[in-house]
This record gives sequence, C-alpha cells and structure tokens, in this order.
Amino acid sequence: MKKVLVLGCTGSIGSNTLNICRAFPQKFSVCGITCNSKKEELEKLSKEFNCKCSLTSEDGIAGIEKLIEESEPDIVVNGIAGSAGLLPSKIVLDAGIDLALANKETVVMAWPLIKSLADTRNAKIIPVDSEHSAIFSLVNQIGNENISQLVITASGGPFRTLKKEELTKVTVQDALKHPTWSMGTKITIDSASLANKGLEVIEANRLFDFPVEKVQVVVHPQSLVHSLVRTNDGMLYAQISDPDMKHPIYSALTFPKNEENYLKPFDLFDHEMTFFKPRYEDFPMLKYAFTAAQKNGSYTIAYNAANEIAVTNFISGKIKFTEISEVVLKVLEKDWTESPDSFEDVFEADKKARIIAEEILK
Repeated sequence: MKKVLVLGCTGSIGSNTLNICRAFPQKFSVCGITCNSKKEELEKLSKEFNCKCSLTSEDGIAGIEKLIEESEPDIVVNGIAGSAGLLPSKIVLDAGIDLALANKETVVMAWPLIKSLADTRNAKIIPVDSEHSAIFSLVNQIGNENISQLVITASGGPFRTLKKEELTKVTVQDALKHPTWSMGTKITIDSASLANKGLEVIEANRLFDFPVEKVQVVVHPQSLVHSLVRTNDGMLYAQISDPDMKHPIYSALTFPKNEENYLKPFDLFDHEMTFFKPRYEDFPMLKYAFTAAQKNGSYTIAYNAANEIAVTNFISGKIKFTEISEVVLKVLEKDWTESPDSFEDVFEADKKARIIAEEILK
C-alpha cells in the first residue's frame, strides 16, 4: 500500500489522481490533500478518503509542511498550477519524499536547485506531464546513452489552422476550446499560444540533461503519440495511448514497476495519426522558449513570469492573444544572464520579470 498526498486535489491532475486511488484502494491510500480555495469540496474529499487536508490559500506553505509531517506520504503528486507550485516541490524533496511532478514551473524556474535537493535527500522526481512521462519511460527502457534526439508532440491547440492575421481576433473563449485535452484555464491558453509546449521544451532539456538543440517539437493534432525518442541508429520509438492524464499519473504512482491498470488498452485500428512542423513565426512563444533555454541564466524564469502576467491580462480582456508573445519578447530583451544561486534568487528574478511585464503593459 502506497500512501499518496495530492497537492491541488480539485484541479485536473489532482482529480485524476483521486480517481486512480478510488479504482485501486488496495494499492493506494490517500493520506492527505490540499487545494487553493474550494473549501467545501476539500472537506468533502477529506471525509471520503478519511485523510488530512489543508486549504493552502489560508494555511500557506506552513500548512503544506505540517500536512506532510502529519500524513507521512510515500509519494506526493504536485498538481498545483503556476509558479505557486515551486515551493511545495522544494518542501516535498527536502523531506526526502518522492515527487510525482506535474508542475512545470518547478523545473523551468529552479531545476539546478531542485535537482541538487533531490540528489541530497535521495528522493525521486517522476514527471507526470504526458510528454515527459512518455520520454521518462522510453529513456528508462532504452538508456540515455543510446538516444540522440527527444521529440515532443504538440496538439497545436485550437488555433492550429488559423492564419496569422486571424489570431489577432481570437477571444478567451476561443482559446479555451482545446481539441483533445481538458485542462485548467491557464494551461489551456498556454496550449493555444504554444507557450505550454515551450515550457515543456525547457523541461525536457533539464529533466533529461539533454541539449536543447536536440529537442524537437512536432505538431500531432490527435494527441495519441505522447512523445518519441530517436536512437543513435536513427530509429524512432514512440509511446502511444489515448489522451488521458490517468496514464502518466498511474505510471508515476507505480514507478519503478510497470503494472496493469483499469484503463482501456489503446487500439491501433481506425485511428489516423498526422504530423506537422510547428509554425514558429505565427506562434513565437515556442521559439522564445528555445532561446531562453539556450541562454540559460534566469531567462527561463523571465519567460515563465512574463507569460503568466500576459496571460492574466489576456483573460481579463486587457490585451489581445497575439500581444502575449509581444510582452514576453520585450521582457526577454532585458539582461537575465545571472544564474540564481538560491531559491531566494529565483523568486527575486521572478518578481523582477513580473514588474517589468506590468510596466510594459501600462
């Protein structure tokens, strides 16, 4: 029996994790849950699973620390969205507990510090993003030394076929109509702008210690191939399944074993799979992510922070969809060459980037 603590239990990742635990009560015990603001739902779930809970908007980081100490989990699923997920990841690893990580910002903002902490505390970091879960699985089976390229798939989002001039007129409601995945508001808009894929490029570069020049993005509208790796002999190996986040979450919860689950096995018949090159000029957020990863320093922190501010302003109707990337580019044009030596440095760079983005928007 593995004791599971779920951070962000009412979001997409958290809800899917709890569904898995419901399906396998003999394998997983939910020992603790948190959410940001949905108090009634949190209390209802706490009663259902007979577990400890914390409302993080009230209790903050101290509430998460106390919850981890009291619930004694074997693994923590971090499904918190945005930069708010970084410190919880730090707390989990600092306690020497394995981390099933769905929070991109943990890797994008502070990977060297996070990796060092995990190594020091002998805690595993298991990616939960479908793309990185796929690469993680393939790397573990094939061996990092045998791989020459990582290929991350992107659905292309709801605007994949729109012309550049049409993108200036899209609304928030348009951006939230993702063709294959059901996700939260911020990540869905990031998928529409390809900023989400940009964050995943940075993640892949860092999680797998792979040069960003050897990370490729391919648009695959059906979202059936979750990622691929190319081996030294030029062959491609893919992970294929229906677009359901329960697959990568279950893989993380059962790692290092590969166990039978309750999800329907993927059937190859009657499926079409198509692949296209990304339109970097029309969706520049992807291009800027590659640049930020190559420059390193605090550029990835600035990329993420500026995007969060710009997306918030797009949601509130203050800027157009195409202006998200314009704000991010202007922030990245500043000097971000200094690498953070501490988590305090990370948050200082994050704060600075947000202030600059806000000034640009004024």
